[in-house]
Amino acid sequence: MSLLVPETGLLFWMLLAFCVVFFVLAKYGWPVIVNMVEKRSDFINESVRVAEEAKLQLDNIKATSDAIIAEAHQKQMAILQEAAELKSKMIEDAKTKASAEAEKIIESARLSIQKEKDEAMKDVRNQVVSLSIDIAEKVIRQKMADQKEQVALVEKLMDEISIS
Repeated sequence: MSLLVPETGLLFWMLLAFCVVFFVLAKYGWPVIVNMVEKRSDFINESVRVAEEAKLQLDNIKATSDAIIAEAHQKQMAILQEAAELKSKMIEDAKTKASAEAEKIIESARLSIQKEKDEAMKDVRNQVVSLSIDIAEKVIRQKMADQKEQVALVEKLMDEISIS
């Protein structure tokens, strides 16, 4: 018996064991294995289908979010433009109000200056009149030291008053 050539009895029993194992596997093992492989294949196919649907939904969500972002950007630009217009309008209104207020203050100052000028002129006139009367009184007292001159001056003034 050589090491490389098996005996017929060994070959028979090996063939019989192989057939029994093959039959048991064919009857009970392979259907379970094939069924498991088919389930795994179905699960993978279903997972791929769900992943494609999720990708489509994600693409739709991305498109929707892009549209929302674009709309928000447009609204932001509109708000910024409106704010700039409001700012320029407020500045123009403030300038107009300041100009009107300055004109009122200038006019008030002019009136105040004119009033003070008139009062000063009136005061100067009153002082001139008072000084003139004082001077005239002193001059008349000096010239009219006697009674005859006083009577003559009074008569002269009466004549001038009655003529006018």
